[in-house]
Amino acid sequence: MNLPDTMNCMMLVAQGQPLVAKTVAMPVPGHGQVLVKIIACGVCRTDLHVADGDLTQPKLPLIPGHEITGIIAKTGPGTSLHKTGDLVGIPWLGYTCGKCKYCLKGKENLCSYALFTGYTIDGGYAGYTVAFEQFCLPLSQKFIYPSMAPMLCAGLIGYRSWNMIGSDAVNIGFYGFGAAASILIQIARSQGKKVFAFSRPGDTESQNMAKRLGAHWAGDSSQASPVPLDAAILFAPAGELVPKALSDTDKGGLVICAGIHMSDIPSFPYSLLWEERTIQSVANLTREDAAGFFSTIAAIPVHTETKLYPLHEANTALNDLRKGAIHGAAVLVMD
Repeated sequence: MNLPDTMNCMMLVAQGQPLVAKTVAMPVPGHGQVLVKIIACGVCRTDLHVADGDLTQPKLPLIPGHEITGIIAKTGPGTSLHKTGDLVGIPWLGYTCGKCKYCLKGKENLCSYALFTGYTIDGGYAGYTVAFEQFCLPLSQKFIYPSMAPMLCAGLIGYRSWNMIGSDAVNIGFYGFGAAASILIQIARSQGKKVFAFSRPGDTESQNMAKRLGAHWAGDSSQASPVPLDAAILFAPAGELVPKALSDTDKGGLVICAGIHMSDIPSFPYSLLWEERTIQSVANLTREDAAGFFSTIAAIPVHTETKLYPLHEANTALNDLRKGAIHGAAVLVMD
């Protein structure tokens, strides 16, 4: 494959400022790395937290983006898992040490020395990117379509959250109905679960999408759940939803906070937590999560609700996500 000397990208130069269109030198894969020609990159709410400064330790300047699908264009020294032409996905977790106490316990998502795609290493708002080959996920040919890019985070984090819920849970609340929830509800329905979808007050479009995808009930977060929930997953980064979800959850139920960032959780009476209710966060993902998720969606016809933007309109995509104008997921396609 003949490679150009330069590539186009959208770069975060300073948090709180719009991304800047740049032409930069083509990255070169180092030891254990591959160069990937990007097909598409999903626009995740985590990207918004990075751009807006909610996550405070990005590499700067930074090429954001961690829901990447692409084709390997070149392999670096010391690589053996992939070859040129392979279709791969690059998720949020971009590197782990394999030696710290968390890695040794099989919890690589908590690695003390982890690197994160589109946060501490450059990501997918670009024509090409380099990635450690061990963290490039082999993909089936259906991922050649840009609409599949959100599976690399919205799908994976939703799946990790889902696996924290006991198999005996039937009535499950989704608080916030965006990309992750729109994917996960399809898995939930395939397993005979009843999903109760809560959106922001007035967001009837998200409620209608939830109903169209098979929600048992859909309403806004000011409403009480019509039945006690066995478990709840909070996709929305709104801390005030934690006591709300606890109040909707039955005895012994689980409230999972699926985001990487959330506004402060207000104080609430102990009675909401009592009767062995549990609150649990989700941190990052593992390659084992990815293997399980891809195996699951191979057997279930999961589709995504997406809006496509050209790379140079990344700021528009982020602004649309910021103001809640995207129902499903935004995806950047390369110019």
